[in-house]
Amino acid sequence: MSNYHIKHLEEYYQVYRKSVRNPENFWDEIAEEHFVWRKKWDRVLDWDFSKPEIKWFQGAKLNITENCIDRHLHIRGDKTAILFEPNNPDEPARHITYLELKERVCKMANVLKDKGINKGDRVVIYLPMIPELAVALLACARIGAVHSVVFAGFSSTAVATRVNDCGAKMVITSDGSYRGKKTIDLKGIVDDAMDACPDVKNVLVVKRTNADIFMKEGRDEWLAPLMLAAKEDCLPEIMDAEDPLFILYTSGSTGKPKGMVHTTAGYMVYTAYTFKNVFQYRENDIYWCTADIGWITGHSYIVYGPLANGATTVMFEGVPSYPDFGRFWDVVQKHKVTQFYTAPTAIRALAKEHLDFVNSHDLSSLKVLGTVGEPINEEAWHWYNDHVGDKKCPIVDTWWQTETGGILISPIPFSTPTKPTYATLPLPGIQPALMDEHGTEITGNQVDGRLCIKFPWPSMARTIWGDHQRYKETYFTAFKDKYFTGDGALRDEVGYYRITGRVDDVIIVSGHNLGTAPIEDAINEHPAVAESAIVGFPHDIKGNALYGYVMLKETGESRDRDNLKKEINQMITEHIGPIAKLEKIQFVSALPKTRSGKIMRRILRKIASKDTSNLGDTSTLLNPEVVSEIIKEVL
Repeated sequence: MSNYHIKHLEEYYQVYRKSVRNPENFWDEIAEEHFVWRKKWDRVLDWDFSKPEIKWFQGAKLNITENCIDRHLHIRGDKTAILFEPNNPDEPARHITYLELKERVCKMANVLKDKGINKGDRVVIYLPMIPELAVALLACARIGAVHSVVFAGFSSTAVATRVNDCGAKMVITSDGSYRGKKTIDLKGIVDDAMDACPDVKNVLVVKRTNADIFMKEGRDEWLAPLMLAAKEDCLPEIMDAEDPLFILYTSGSTGKPKGMVHTTAGYMVYTAYTFKNVFQYRENDIYWCTADIGWITGHSYIVYGPLANGATTVMFEGVPSYPDFGRFWDVVQKHKVTQFYTAPTAIRALAKEHLDFVNSHDLSSLKVLGTVGEPINEEAWHWYNDHVGDKKCPIVDTWWQTETGGILISPIPFSTPTKPTYATLPLPGIQPALMDEHGTEITGNQVDGRLCIKFPWPSMARTIWGDHQRYKETYFTAFKDKYFTGDGALRDEVGYYRITGRVDDVIIVSGHNLGTAPIEDAINEHPAVAESAIVGFPHDIKGNALYGYVMLKETGESRDRDNLKKEINQMITEHIGPIAKLEKIQFVSALPKTRSGKIMRRILRKIASKDTSNLGDTSTLLNPEVVSEIIKEVL
């Protein structure tokens, strides 16, 4: 049936029309024909955006690991499931077959059970990009435990916040991680976090760097001996379609991170379907997504989507610049990669280097190129197209979010004509709407507005862990009966979508969503700081970088400014992680505020971007004179 694998533009339009006219029939057919179920659903969909409540495949019983592993064994048992490419190119790559993956996942699942982890318990995973990370996810899913992966670049405070928010009983980490030339002490970070996490009973530690680490008796155990002793068989826990599969934290524009809850059946169906179509995966392809599994991209398009399709998925531990800027292309050439999915930040960084890094490699195996994390700028798009794809590989500029679970708007290779900077058309089942500020849908083309989705799709997050009211307020109150993405978008004359950026206080830096409020909270804890405001400004490599306006207390005025800047960034690193450090810090005597006391970030954004020609009416500000003062001192 062609619904599952779209091969040309006319077919896309046929399938899309069908998916919108009768969504329930559309997803019913896909779910029934392409997945293994222990019991079929009673109803395909039940939804009410006003509550909000969304249920897909109600009453169905399944285990996602049977769909990602077991069902492939009789025809693909010896096929590589995970191809691990280590940080050090001199360390041999490892091929883990579907049979080996089944054995490792079952052993790990038995280790978890032996440690008292049951269906519904939460397990936090803080690991580098090594095979044990994928194994740990799948082992949790095997026994019905809810995994929550924390990106292994976050600080101990960020780890503790997430562990406590989801009530995790266990943390899985490693003695350390390799990142280019650096070795990072992950276990030390976890130890610091555990001081604030009294409910964690066990910390399992993977040996990766052979670092000399502290092991707390009664809490910490090496994973390897436990795996060695564990049984190779573990029957999968039979899950309900709407049972939680994982919690993944994303930055909020206010307050603490949001634990987005993704459930089992709908997430599986949608990630598998979109993987197959957006990357046009064929049986013997070698697919590589360079993301980290600590982000949603890694969950959906390194682990679950590819494995549900019986694919070979590359897991890369390293960075694009180590040992030199040819590393990505070394890996493509070595493993004959066919689909390559990375972030615009990486492309921009590589485009700055000498072309010999690319041209000295054979990239002829590539068929599809992808980008994710933020809209790609035109210059980077053309460089990617010309030099990496040799003008033969369609570029899929994919738009989606942690909350959406899977890609919502993207070209389909060899079907959708691509257009630089445009994510192009919605995938089947996705019904976008552009809204004006009054809450009215803008019809027609050549318009821009706030991007909403007006009908549910199977992989959407169901709630925020422990705070359904926040879920409702964040996504479903701005526009009645619609999911609000928080992004602005433009629709061109043919109906293609271009994402124009966040409309709230979340800044996308190198593809990472960073909420301004937590960063400001960290800065404001510095004893010399009275108040701060963070905005984004354009950056050649990162897309956006962070600009901090910092107002000092009287006691801070006499301090050395260079040292203060270092201390402020150190506080951010400790509270959030190095990814949130400020590119520029400007000390100001005051911040521009409305008469109600709200900081006018719109003005600060323009100043940081050196776009001061039209700041709008500043006379209504409480302190309009401060604006010209800030402009005079701008960095």
